[in-house]
Amino acid sequence: MCIRDSNIMAEAKVKTPKLDRRDFVSDQAVRWCPGCGDYAILAQTQKVFPDLGADKENFVFISGIGCSSRFPYYMNTYGFHTIHGRAPAIASGVKLANPDLSVWVITGDGDALSIGGNHTIHLLRRNLDINVMLFNNRIYGLTKGQYSPTSELGKITKSTPLGSLDRPFNPLALALGSHSSFVARAIDRETAHLQSMIKRANSHTGSSFIEIYQNCNIFNDGAFAPMTDRETKSDTVLWLENKKPLLFGSEMNKGIMVDGNVPKVVELGDKWGVDDLLVHDETDWTIAMMLSHFTYQDDFPNPIGVFYCVDEPIYEVMLNEQIEYAIKNKGNGDIQTLLDGADNWVVE
Repeated sequence: MCIRDSNIMAEAKVKTPKLDRRDFVSDQAVRWCPGCGDYAILAQTQKVFPDLGADKENFVFISGIGCSSRFPYYMNTYGFHTIHGRAPAIASGVKLANPDLSVWVITGDGDALSIGGNHTIHLLRRNLDINVMLFNNRIYGLTKGQYSPTSELGKITKSTPLGSLDRPFNPLALALGSHSSFVARAIDRETAHLQSMIKRANSHTGSSFIEIYQNCNIFNDGAFAPMTDRETKSDTVLWLENKKPLLFGSEMNKGIMVDGNVPKVVELGDKWGVDDLLVHDETDWTIAMMLSHFTYQDDFPNPIGVFYCVDEPIYEVMLNEQIEYAIKNKGNGDIQTLLDGADNWVVE
């Protein structure tokens, strides 16, 4: 199972006084544009965290630069508002220095996938027990509307008046390619589902990556409207459930099947039935990667939910084991002895 040790969580619950949403609301005025999707993400986080079974002093929120990166100010926990793209590096240091802390990286599509791209992939591939929430609005909002690494091909913005020529990054495919051990997607307006994804990420031991579709109502309003509008979302969203067939549609009469190794949308009826459909498996990396590539394809629905979840060795645990082994076999190190070792020379 892809969850934390239940005994540890039970012990934490015994020690923790009953908290509610107000305990996680800071005294800072929230300064996002009215109507921004960030409000919904913040609200659901503050609602969920009292149920995670830990003291609020054990949570740390770390952000880089961007609209989403004001998040640590608004959570009544410990936090760092760091520098552009470097939140994963700071978070790694925090986790390695104090592995018992619950560390959350708050980032955006520009912060995490442009200047911070290398830091993001290395955090995920190491499988530190850190949770990453990437707010994806497919635009640079803080700098007033330039195209971002996830903006669609041909996107017209202030910095691409004739349309973007850059093929967009696919955040989930990037996370899967980096072998993150938990990969999921949520939508800001689907609040109950967003809460469940935050809980799943918290319960997972290892690197957790949640892409959250977030509407920027000032510079990219309606970017995800087909997935949130009542009239269209049934046909454009594929809700992922582990061990369940990939069904969607207002009448649940459409599905995903694989013809050879090629996925395709089929309509259920005389020719195709539920038994012909692909069954989702959160432990199957190939299925997860295939589903991630439905993004930006008009012929396929957008999958929402947990794509991938497996148990893998945890980086900070292995690091501490190495340190303990070295001390046991070689004794405590001495910095001066290291500096005076054989690999030095004198320049005269």
